Amino acid sequence: DGMNVLLVVVDDLRPVLGCYGDKLVRSPNIDQLAAHSVVFSNAYAQQAVCAPSRVSFLTGRRPDTTRLYDFYSYWRVHAGNYSTMPQYFKENGYVTLSVGKVFHPGVSSNYSDDYPYSWSIPPFHPSTEKYENNKTCRGKDGKLYANLVCPVNVTEMPSGTLPDIQSTEEAIRLLNAMKTNKQKFFLAVGYHKPHIPLRYPQEFLKLYPLENITLAPDPWVPEKLPSVAYNPWTDIRQRDDVEALNVSFPYGPLPDDFQRQIRQSYYAAVSYLDTQVGLLLNALDDVGLSNSTIVVFTADHGWSLGEHGEWAKYSNFDVATRVPLMFYVPGMTTSSVSQGERVFPYLDPFSHILGLVPQGRSKKVVELVSLFSTLAELAGLQVPPVCPETSFHVAVCTEGASIVRYFNAAEEKEGCDDTYRCFIEEPVALSQYPRPADTPQWNSDKPKLKDIRIMGYSMRAIDYRYTLWVRFHPNNFSADFEDVHAGELYMVETDPNQDYNIYNNTSHSY
Repeated sequence: DGMNVLLVVVDDLRPVLGCYGDKLVRSPNIDQLAAHSVVFSNAYAQQAVCAPSRVSFLTGRRPDTTRLYDFYSYWRVHAGNYSTMPQYFKENGYVTLSVGKVFHPGVSSNYSDDYPYSWSIPPFHPSTEKYENNKTCRGKDGKLYANLVCPVNVTEMPSGTLPDIQSTEEAIRLLNAMKTNKQKFFLAVGYHKPHIPLRYPQEFLKLYPLENITLAPDPWVPEKLPSVAYNPWTDIRQRDDVEALNVSFPYGPLPDDFQRQIRQSYYAAVSYLDTQVGLLLNALDDVGLSNSTIVVFTADHGWSLGEHGEWAKYSNFDVATRVPLMFYVPGMTTSSVSQGERVFPYLDPFSHILGLVPQGRSKKVVELVSLFSTLAELAGLQVPPVCPETSFHVAVCTEGASIVRYFNAAEEKEGCDDTYRCFIEEPVALSQYPRPADTPQWNSDKPKLKDIRIMGYSMRAIDYRYTLWVRFHPNNFSADFEDVHAGELYMVETDPNQDYNIYNNTSHSY
């Protein structure tokens, strides 16, 4: 009699959350979840773009095994017929349900969100999703634009709602249905915000007066950043409000006041997201399932807000690869609640400033590719075996080890007596990003497979980030580590923002 699973996946959310120590954001509901959870402060995605990251953590395989670095192939046909995490739960007696953006829609999930393999019923998409990039943002002149910065009056929106509001409503409806039919469920809810455009109910701007908004601590392009590592944020330049600024490609900075507006709107979108998560968790309480449901909260990757002169994701920096990751496991991360007692009462971000401390915090470096095996172990299912070196023919295996072993160690001292053993056990996170050329091009952010010429392989350890940009052959998916185009090395302790590349300083030979 295993636990239910509620997996909340957010699009483009970096850990700007109160529970991660952000002083500005108001995220009381996510912070309240964190207060009952084990929170991983060093969790990383495998590629900082939607489809490759989602296919990676939903199959438990790295992008080099799913062979998806863009949006245009379906792993079952293109790489191997790999089982997914929801499919595994489904085959183990769970009703599996998908709401919102869980798989990336389109070719990469066979235009069906991998239904019927992964899900028991057809996945739900909000009907208003299709207006996401429409001209729905009112400009100063009263006309409508397709802007990047887009606070809106929800009543004026098509159907009088927004996609994430619809997803919350559907997820709540499903929770009520699952309560009635008493079957174990695996419910994945994918929220769109804070993905661009930054379109959210305008009242959330009140939480973030512009005078409180600072620029990124390092809003310049670092002097020793290899040009191959830079992402020119092309999709942002195409939004009406940014296009009007006529910023030079690729390095021209955005005006300071507009940078502040983007950062303000990102925060406002996070608080709007927090209210949706709060309503969802409050409903879990309402149906009496908080005591028997594991809740996981994470994102597909981060987003840069002006750091290194960059916007969007599409890079190997921490700001793009680091994600929030927390696990609420009844009776394990929190003491069991008595019948009828609320774990997740809804908190209004306009009246709650919460400084709740997470239940346990782990500084261990972990990866999203570990999610599959971790959830299987937490739910009491057999943990899928570790994949062999080449696993194209293996349906069920995973390339990420379960991280349940770090849950209880969350508070213990980070010391080690046996240096060699410590070194072996010290985990690292691997991420990667493809580029079409050594210098920023119009397609540097999202090169298609056939155009990839260089792959940046990045390793994040607790005290450094090390990246090599090497020749990549898209026809046979091979990387040539003899042909190094550029390298980056940042020491986290002295350079937390990764601004000073010391790869070429011979004193730091690794």
